[in-house]
Amino acid sequence: MTFVTTRDGTDIFYKDWGSGPPVVFIHGWPLNADAWEDQMKLVADNGFRGIAHDRRGHGRSDQPWTGYDFDTFADDLHDLIEALDLRDVTLVAHSMGGGELARYIGRHGTARVGKAVMVGAIPPVMLKSDSNPEGTPQKVFDTLKDGILNERSQFWMDTAEMFYGANRPGNKVTDGLKQSFWLMAMQESIEAAVACVDAFSATDFTEDLRKFDIPTLLIHGDDDQVVPIDAASKKAAEIIPDATLKIYEGGAHGLANVPGTKDCFNKDLLSFLRS
Repeated sequence: MTFVTTRDGTDIFYKDWGSGPPVVFIHGWPLNADAWEDQMKLVADNGFRGIAHDRRGHGRSDQPWTGYDFDTFADDLHDLIEALDLRDVTLVAHSMGGGELARYIGRHGTARVGKAVMVGAIPPVMLKSDSNPEGTPQKVFDTLKDGILNERSQFWMDTAEMFYGANRPGNKVTDGLKQSFWLMAMQESIEAAVACVDAFSATDFTEDLRKFDIPTLLIHGDDDQVVPIDAASKKAAEIIPDATLKIYEGGAHGLANVPGTKDCFNKDLLSFLRS
Protein backbone atom coordinates (compact mmCIF):
# COMPACT_ATOMS: atom_id res chain seq x y z
CA MET A 1 0.00 0.00 0.00
CA THR A 2 1.09 3.59 -0.63
CA PHE A 3 1.48 6.19 2.12
CA VAL A 4 2.62 9.76 2.63
CA THR A 5 4.08 10.68 6.01
CA THR A 6 2.87 14.10 7.16
CA ARG A 7 4.87 16.76 8.99
CA ASP A 8 3.78 15.31 12.39
CA GLY A 9 4.66 11.72 11.46
CA THR A 10 1.13 10.53 10.60
CA ASP A 11 0.98 8.04 7.73
CA ILE A 12 -1.77 8.86 5.24
CA PHE A 13 -2.86 6.10 2.84
CA TYR A 14 -3.65 7.03 -0.76
CA LYS A 15 -4.59 5.45 -4.09
CA ASP A 16 -3.04 6.68 -7.33
CA TRP A 17 -4.62 5.46 -10.58
CA GLY A 18 -4.03 6.39 -14.20
CA SER A 19 -2.01 9.18 -15.74
CA GLY A 20 -2.70 12.70 -16.98
CA PRO A 21 -3.98 15.85 -15.28
CA PRO A 22 -4.40 15.07 -11.56
CA VAL A 23 -7.75 14.84 -9.81
CA VAL A 24 -7.66 14.50 -6.02
CA PHE A 25 -10.79 13.09 -4.37
CA ILE A 26 -11.54 13.97 -0.73
CA HIS A 27 -14.03 11.72 1.03
CA GLY A 28 -16.78 12.55 3.49
CA TRP A 29 -17.36 11.37 7.06
CA PRO A 30 -17.20 8.53 8.10
CA LEU A 31 -15.92 7.02 4.84
CA ASN A 32 -12.55 6.62 3.16
CA ALA A 33 -10.99 6.64 -0.32
CA ASP A 34 -13.00 3.57 -1.34
CA ALA A 35 -16.12 5.77 -1.54
CA TRP A 36 -14.63 7.32 -4.68
CA GLU A 37 -13.71 4.14 -6.57
CA ASP A 38 -16.37 4.59 -9.27
CA GLN A 39 -15.11 8.09 -10.00
CA MET A 40 -11.45 7.07 -9.67
CA LYS A 41 -11.95 4.52 -12.44
CA LEU A 42 -13.97 7.00 -14.47
CA VAL A 43 -11.24 9.62 -14.55
CA ALA A 44 -8.42 7.11 -15.03
CA ASP A 45 -10.29 5.61 -17.99
CA ASN A 46 -10.64 9.07 -19.51
CA GLY A 47 -7.08 10.36 -19.46
CA PHE A 48 -6.80 11.73 -15.94
CA ARG A 49 -4.81 10.71 -12.87
CA GLY A 50 -7.11 9.87 -9.97
CA ILE A 51 -5.82 10.16 -6.40
CA ALA A 52 -7.79 9.57 -3.21
CA HIS A 53 -6.56 9.41 0.38
CA ASP A 54 -7.95 8.18 3.67
CA ARG A 55 -8.23 11.06 6.14
CA ARG A 56 -6.29 10.51 9.36
CA GLY A 57 -8.35 8.33 11.70
CA HIS A 58 -10.15 6.76 8.73
CA GLY A 59 -9.58 3.63 6.69
CA ARG A 60 -5.96 2.57 6.32
CA SER A 61 -4.37 5.79 7.55
CA ASP A 62 -2.92 6.17 11.03
CA GLN A 63 -5.30 6.72 13.93
CA PRO A 64 -3.60 9.28 16.20
CA TRP A 65 -5.42 10.50 19.29
CA THR A 66 -5.33 14.15 18.23
CA GLY A 67 -5.44 16.23 15.08
CA TYR A 68 -9.12 15.97 14.14
CA ASP A 69 -9.57 19.59 13.14
CA PHE A 70 -9.71 21.24 9.75
CA ASP A 71 -6.39 23.02 9.98
CA THR A 72 -4.75 19.62 10.43
CA PHE A 73 -6.81 17.95 7.71
CA ALA A 74 -5.93 20.76 5.29
CA ASP A 75 -2.25 20.47 6.14
CA ASP A 76 -2.40 16.69 5.59
CA LEU A 77 -3.85 17.35 2.14
CA HIS A 78 -1.11 19.89 1.51
CA ASP A 79 1.53 17.33 2.49
CA LEU A 80 0.02 14.80 0.07
CA ILE A 81 -0.08 17.28 -2.82
CA GLU A 82 3.47 18.43 -2.13
CA ALA A 83 4.84 14.90 -1.76
CA LEU A 84 3.34 13.86 -5.11
CA ASP A 85 4.31 17.22 -6.64
CA LEU A 86 0.82 17.70 -8.09
CA ARG A 87 0.18 20.80 -10.19
CA ASP A 88 -2.95 22.27 -11.76
CA VAL A 89 -4.91 19.73 -9.76
CA THR A 90 -8.70 19.50 -9.61
CA LEU A 91 -9.91 18.93 -6.05
CA VAL A 92 -13.18 16.98 -5.73
CA ALA A 93 -14.68 16.83 -2.25
CA HIS A 94 -17.79 15.38 -0.66
CA SER A 95 -19.53 16.51 2.52
CA MET A 96 -16.96 17.02 5.30
CA GLY A 97 -14.32 16.80 2.59
CA GLY A 98 -15.65 20.09 1.29
CA GLY A 99 -14.51 21.69 4.51
CA GLU A 100 -11.09 20.12 4.06
CA LEU A 101 -10.91 21.53 0.52
CA ALA A 102 -12.02 24.99 1.64
CA ARG A 103 -9.58 25.15 4.52
CA TYR A 104 -6.77 23.93 2.25
CA ILE A 105 -7.36 26.88 -0.06
CA GLY A 106 -7.73 29.18 2.93
CA ARG A 107 -4.38 28.10 4.35
CA HIS A 108 -2.35 27.18 1.27
CA GLY A 109 -3.89 29.06 -1.64
CA THR A 110 -4.44 27.84 -5.19
CA ALA A 111 -0.91 27.83 -6.64
CA ARG A 112 -1.26 24.09 -7.29
CA VAL A 113 -5.04 24.02 -7.86
CA GLY A 114 -6.85 24.63 -11.13
CA LYS A 115 -10.47 23.76 -10.31
CA ALA A 116 -12.67 22.58 -7.46
CA VAL A 117 -15.79 20.42 -7.18
CA MET A 118 -17.79 20.31 -3.96
CA VAL A 119 -20.56 17.73 -3.58
CA GLY A 120 -23.08 17.94 -0.74
CA ALA A 121 -20.40 19.93 1.04
CA ILE A 122 -20.66 21.44 4.52
CA PRO A 123 -19.34 25.01 3.93
CA PRO A 124 -19.88 27.71 4.87
CA VAL A 125 -21.04 26.51 8.33
CA MET A 126 -23.42 23.79 9.49
CA LEU A 127 -24.35 24.81 13.05
CA LYS A 128 -27.55 26.78 13.56
CA SER A 129 -27.13 30.17 15.18
CA ASP A 130 -28.71 33.62 15.16
CA SER A 131 -26.55 34.47 12.14
CA ASN A 132 -27.18 31.09 10.49
CA PRO A 133 -30.86 30.26 11.13
CA GLU A 134 -30.93 27.73 8.26
CA GLY A 135 -28.30 25.62 10.03
CA THR A 136 -28.63 22.38 11.97
CA PRO A 137 -29.38 22.58 15.73
CA GLN A 138 -26.67 21.51 18.19
CA LYS A 139 -28.91 18.74 19.56
CA VAL A 140 -28.68 16.93 16.22
CA PHE A 141 -24.90 16.76 16.49
CA ASP A 142 -25.14 15.67 20.13
CA THR A 143 -27.41 12.82 19.00
CA LEU A 144 -24.82 11.76 16.41
CA LYS A 145 -22.12 11.54 19.06
CA ASP A 146 -24.39 9.65 21.45
CA GLY A 147 -25.16 7.11 18.72
CA ILE A 148 -21.48 6.52 18.00
CA LEU A 149 -20.57 6.15 21.68
CA ASN A 150 -23.53 3.96 22.62
CA GLU A 151 -23.41 1.38 19.79
CA ARG A 152 -21.63 2.57 16.73
CA SER A 153 -22.12 -0.54 14.58
CA GLN A 154 -25.92 -0.21 14.64
CA PHE A 155 -25.64 3.56 14.44
CA TRP A 156 -23.74 3.31 11.15
CA MET A 157 -26.31 0.87 9.74
CA ASP A 158 -29.09 3.32 10.62
CA THR A 159 -27.18 6.32 9.28
CA ALA A 160 -26.71 4.70 5.87
CA GLU A 161 -30.48 4.90 5.33
CA MET A 162 -30.69 8.69 5.27
CA PHE A 163 -27.17 9.14 3.88
CA TYR A 164 -28.26 7.56 0.60
CA GLY A 165 -31.99 8.34 0.81
CA ALA A 166 -32.92 4.69 1.33
CA ASN A 167 -35.79 5.89 3.54
CA ARG A 168 -37.50 7.61 0.61
CA PRO A 169 -40.28 6.00 -1.48
CA GLY A 170 -39.09 4.58 -4.79
CA ASN A 171 -35.40 4.86 -3.94
CA LYS A 172 -32.81 2.83 -5.88
CA VAL A 173 -30.43 2.24 -2.98
CA THR A 174 -29.12 -1.33 -2.77
CA ASP A 175 -28.30 -3.34 0.33
CA GLY A 176 -24.76 -3.64 -0.99
CA LEU A 177 -24.33 0.13 -1.00
CA LYS A 178 -25.56 0.42 2.57
CA GLN A 179 -23.28 -2.40 3.67
CA SER A 180 -20.30 -0.72 2.02
CA PHE A 181 -21.08 2.41 4.05
CA TRP A 182 -21.10 0.34 7.24
CA LEU A 183 -17.81 -1.33 6.36
CA MET A 184 -16.03 1.97 5.72
CA ALA A 185 -17.55 3.59 8.81
CA MET A 186 -16.37 0.75 11.03
CA GLN A 187 -12.80 1.34 9.83
CA GLU A 188 -12.88 4.86 11.28
CA SER A 189 -11.67 5.09 14.86
CA ILE A 190 -14.29 5.92 17.44
CA GLU A 191 -12.25 8.93 18.58
CA ALA A 192 -12.05 10.29 15.04
CA ALA A 193 -15.78 9.70 14.55
CA VAL A 194 -16.76 11.76 17.58
CA ALA A 195 -14.11 14.47 17.20
CA CYS A 196 -15.04 14.99 13.55
CA VAL A 197 -18.65 15.74 14.54
CA ASP A 198 -17.43 18.64 16.67
CA ALA A 199 -15.16 19.79 13.86
CA PHE A 200 -17.60 19.71 10.96
CA SER A 201 -20.54 21.05 12.94
CA ALA A 202 -18.95 24.23 14.27
CA THR A 203 -16.13 25.22 11.89
CA ASP A 204 -16.89 28.36 9.87
CA PHE A 205 -15.40 28.30 6.37
CA THR A 206 -16.75 31.64 5.17
CA GLU A 207 -13.36 33.36 4.97
CA ASP A 208 -11.83 30.31 3.27
CA LEU A 209 -14.49 30.46 0.55
CA ARG A 210 -13.71 34.12 -0.09
CA LYS A 211 -10.17 33.10 -1.06
CA PHE A 212 -11.30 30.86 -3.94
CA ASP A 213 -10.03 32.26 -7.25
CA ILE A 214 -10.61 29.18 -9.42
CA PRO A 215 -13.63 27.77 -11.28
CA THR A 216 -15.73 25.90 -8.73
CA LEU A 217 -18.63 23.52 -9.32
CA LEU A 218 -21.06 22.98 -6.46
CA ILE A 219 -23.39 19.97 -6.69
CA HIS A 220 -26.06 19.32 -4.07
CA GLY A 221 -29.20 17.22 -3.82
CA ASP A 222 -32.35 19.06 -2.80
CA ASP A 223 -33.29 16.04 -0.63
CA ASP A 224 -30.01 15.93 1.27
CA GLN A 225 -30.96 14.82 4.79
CA VAL A 226 -27.43 15.16 6.19
CA VAL A 227 -26.22 18.55 4.90
CA PRO A 228 -29.33 20.61 4.05
CA ILE A 229 -28.75 22.61 0.88
CA ASP A 230 -30.10 25.96 2.14
CA ALA A 231 -27.40 26.33 4.79
CA ALA A 232 -24.66 24.89 2.63
CA SER A 233 -24.20 25.04 -1.15
CA LYS A 234 -26.78 27.76 -1.76
CA LYS A 235 -24.88 30.04 0.58
CA ALA A 236 -21.45 28.90 -0.61
CA ALA A 237 -22.40 29.71 -4.19
CA GLU A 238 -23.01 33.31 -3.15
CA ILE A 239 -19.62 33.59 -1.45
CA ILE A 240 -17.28 31.84 -3.90
CA PRO A 241 -16.48 34.34 -6.69
CA ASP A 242 -16.51 31.93 -9.66
CA ALA A 243 -19.00 29.26 -8.60
CA THR A 244 -21.63 27.29 -10.48
CA LEU A 245 -24.35 25.52 -8.48
CA LYS A 246 -26.12 22.43 -9.86
CA ILE A 247 -29.06 21.13 -7.86
CA TYR A 248 -30.06 17.48 -8.29
CA GLU A 249 -33.79 17.08 -7.86
CA GLY A 250 -34.44 14.39 -5.24
CA GLY A 251 -30.71 13.92 -4.77
CA ALA A 252 -29.53 12.40 -1.49
CA HIS A 253 -26.38 13.22 0.45
CA GLY A 254 -24.45 10.31 -1.06
CA LEU A 255 -25.65 11.12 -4.58
CA ALA A 256 -22.31 10.20 -6.20
CA ASN A 257 -22.91 6.56 -5.24
CA VAL A 258 -26.67 6.10 -5.70
CA PRO A 259 -27.84 4.57 -9.01
CA GLY A 260 -29.37 7.30 -11.14
CA THR A 261 -27.78 10.37 -9.59
CA LYS A 262 -24.37 8.68 -9.84
CA ASP A 263 -24.64 8.66 -13.63
CA CYS A 264 -25.58 12.36 -13.66
CA PHE A 265 -22.72 13.21 -11.35
CA ASN A 266 -20.17 11.26 -13.37
CA LYS A 267 -21.28 13.05 -16.54
CA ASP A 268 -21.11 16.48 -14.88
CA LEU A 269 -17.71 15.68 -13.36
CA LEU A 270 -16.15 14.65 -16.68
CA SER A 271 -17.62 17.67 -18.43
CA PHE A 272 -16.18 20.01 -15.81
CA LEU A 273 -12.77 18.33 -15.91
CA ARG A 274 -12.66 18.74 -19.70
CA SER A 275 -13.83 22.36 -19.69
